[in-house]
Amino acid sequence: MGIDLGTRYSCVGVYKNDHVEIIANDQGNRITPSWVAFTDSERLIVQRYMKLVPYKIVNQDGKPYIQVKIKDGETKVFSPEEISAMILSKMKETAEAFLGKKVTEAVVTVPAYFNYAQKQATKDAAAMAGLNVARIISEPMAAAIAYDLHKDGERNILVFDFGGGTFDVSIMTVDNGVFEVIASLPQMKTPILEVRIVISCFIY
Repeated sequence: MGIDLGTRYSCVGVYKNDHVEIIANDQGNRITPSWVAFTDSERLIVQRYMKLVPYKIVNQDGKPYIQVKIKDGETKVFSPEEISAMILSKMKETAEAFLGKKVTEAVVTVPAYFNYAQKQATKDAAAMAGLNVARIISEPMAAAIAYDLHKDGERNILVFDFGGGTFDVSIMTVDNGVFEVIASLPQMKTPILEVRIVISCFIY
């Protein structure tokens, strides 16, 4: 199983019948917003944007935690890893419903700007979700691997990652299956309008 844990959307895919299939969730969508909501009766991984952040961010042992009201007005505090684990659990459930069996192994892609600590936190979140992470790969690296999967020889690859919340550009070199990042444009928060302008500049 492969999970793309995005800052705005996440998705899950499995390798089946010699190709990767991106699995639709219980709403029939192949992408799931990376949002978690708490209601009086249940915890929801929701299918819509929240315009306001309805929780407090509190300091606990020097780390940012979120404080939310859950069932019957009870207040609870969650670490970022616990929230990520909820999203990963949703991806796991989606894959298991599709395959009809339990899934415990996963490769997870994360945004290009994730540092070592953020990648380790993602592994911790996956463990909370009952997943063993075989490998964490940056999104540009995953795109380059998919593009170069059946090619031989040495080449340079330019990867544009137009994410829901960020825009990254990376230059990679590949030589007989060995990938190396040569340069990476710092992550930018890019509204859709600005992305269209960038695309137009490259086209014309």
